[in-house]
Amino acid sequence: MASAGYRIGIVGATGQVGKEFLRILGEGPRDGLPVGELRLFASERSAGTVVHALGRDWEVGLAAPDPDRFAGLDMVLTAIGDELALEYGPAIARSGAVNVDKSNAWRMHPDVPLVVPEVNPEAAAGHFGIIAGPNCSTTQMVVALWPLHRANPIRRVIVDTYQAVSGTGWRAVDELRDQAAAIARGDAITPRVYPHQIAQNVIAEIGGLRDGGDFSEELKMVDETRKIMGVPDLAIQATCVRVPVMVGHSEAIHVEFTREMPPDEARAILKQAPGIVVVDDPKAHAYPTPLDAAGRDPVYVGRIRRDASHPRGLSMWVVADNVRKGAALNAVQTFELLARRGWLHGNRGARDPFATRAAAVAS
Repeated sequence: MASAGYRIGIVGATGQVGKEFLRILGEGPRDGLPVGELRLFASERSAGTVVHALGRDWEVGLAAPDPDRFAGLDMVLTAIGDELALEYGPAIARSGAVNVDKSNAWRMHPDVPLVVPEVNPEAAAGHFGIIAGPNCSTTQMVVALWPLHRANPIRRVIVDTYQAVSGTGWRAVDELRDQAAAIARGDAITPRVYPHQIAQNVIAEIGGLRDGGDFSEELKMVDETRKIMGVPDLAIQATCVRVPVMVGHSEAIHVEFTREMPPDEARAILKQAPGIVVVDDPKAHAYPTPLDAAGRDPVYVGRIRRDASHPRGLSMWVVADNVRKGAALNAVQTFELLARRGWLHGNRGARDPFATRAAAVAS
């Protein structure tokens, strides 16, 4: 670390996750992550623009998967597409910086930790220069499940998601806004981002269709949850649905435990867990909503109740800001974790599991 703070880079600095990352840093000094230098990178379309963050202006440089571009940096967030992330990750690792990547590219790689700091912080210690952040819908679910699992091992999870359009990107946010305005005017609607109109509708399709009838978002939640929680045979079934909400994913989660767990016990555990706020007073109409969660850090949990269909089951309602906690904040917290524990170097030097990929990109 430089004497004035950590040197941080962002690839995809003008995208929605990059902007949220800068917004979080700009909200005030973070004791675990003093910033001494920022280097912002983006594609040709945005390179050369100026971004105001942390009280000053920063020029956005042209991104390239070249280790020299990241030389001297301590940490680099990449908020880019999967194919680009496969190129940038090894280049950043070879520069000596730690790459925390928000794409799907590295999540299931056996040599890449998939980290949610409230759940599996120790996994970050063994990195080889790349750490993956999970899908936003997975992130909030495991934050809520983990403290319960530690007290009473989970045997099965059924989750149904209600995911905001910002999970697709700002083009989808614009489409929802435009469609709502078109409906008010009585104009015809032609969907562009989604296969169906999203305004006044729900779409039971997120990602690509896979063999067996699941969409890729659903499989991500299964695979990522198993890896993060360290339970490779955990029984999980997910149904992921896009809803006409701008920001904030909601999830109805049904959990089967090893032993019976009364709702009051679950509430007490969750109230003491890091990163969670319990909002659970249905008589007063108090439960989490995406509107209340937007722009805030916690994962909100409510509607904690017995599952009448199973003697060891509980149901709960989990809501979080998908862009903030689901992506940008999780990366900030991962950087803070590395800094606090002295894990910037990780396991590098033992071997380079990305050498083949790096050589292929260089050629």
